Amino acid sequence: MKALLTALGCTLLIAGAPALAAAQITPLDAAGLRATLEKARGSVIVVNFWATWCRPCLDEIPLLQSVATEFAEQEFQLVSVSLDEPESMESQVIPFMKKWFPQFASYQSVEYNMDTMVSAVDPNWNEVLPTTYLLARDGSVAKIIQGKFSRQDLAERVAKLLGAE
Repeated sequence: MKALLTALGCTLLIAGAPALAAAQITPLDAAGLRATLEKARGSVIVVNFWATWCRPCLDEIPLLQSVATEFAEQEFQLVSVSLDEPESMESQVIPFMKKWFPQFASYQSVEYNMDTMVSAVDPNWNEVLPTTYLLARDGSVAKIIQGKFSRQDLAERVAKLLGAE
């Protein structure tokens, strides 16, 4: 499995930031997330909230990496945010990422309340993980996906939003 995950790996471009190094986790608060999304306005954005303790979240990471690779040359951004406890970043999240998803880049919420972070995108979030938001070029939420999705479905939705003017 590790070989498959490594084969699917890529460095993701996070909105408004330079390419992040392998398995780099960058701390971010809700205000920073809002600013990051605002800077990326004009692009199609996939915002994915995940945690190391959420098995379905982990199953999505290779799919997200694959879609990010497919649309890397277009006006597309993937913004991934770990909702693990802030104090677990060094002891748990970074070692986990280096072991299982060495080419995945993510932000780490520094908010102690998951609602505070996700509310930067959706004030009506119902605390289900994983949750993925597809944002149109104008920054509006075009689709909310909770739970499992297929790579094909996500890629088709992103392609449709990229084609929309």
